[in-house]
Amino acid sequence: MNKEESIKELVRYWLEKSQESLDAACDELKAGRLSFSVNRIYYACFYAVSAVLLQKELRFKKHSGVRAAFHQHLIKSGMVDDKYRKFYDELFEARQRGDYIELVSFEKNQVEDWLQQAGQFVEAIKLVVK
Repeated sequence: MNKEESIKELVRYWLEKSQESLDAACDELKAGRLSFSVNRIYYACFYAVSAVLLQKELRFKKHSGVRAAFHQHLIKSGMVDDKYRKFYDELFEARQRGDYIELVSFEKNQVEDWLQQAGQFVEAIKLVVK
């Protein structure tokens, strides 16, 4: 397998992980585990962004690096609508709070809204994948 084929396979892998995370977020929401749903919503978006960046041969060791590259390579370039900049940042912060700060809780309506927006976000990112 050559480098281009390898990258395409990895891009497909991350997009599949993105969809699995959306499905898991829905399951967690239905079960009332809102913090876990937020985690999976964020990761659905993170995996989708990682797939597109990988396609550009960009890899990062930290979530903050992926976030910065998302802004630089996808938002500023106009490849992805600017409305998703704020959404991704909001999810990034919510996931951080939910995973690392004690006694954080989320409102069900907010999580439902994030889940819906994440589905749209992932679809928008898939349009960028070649």
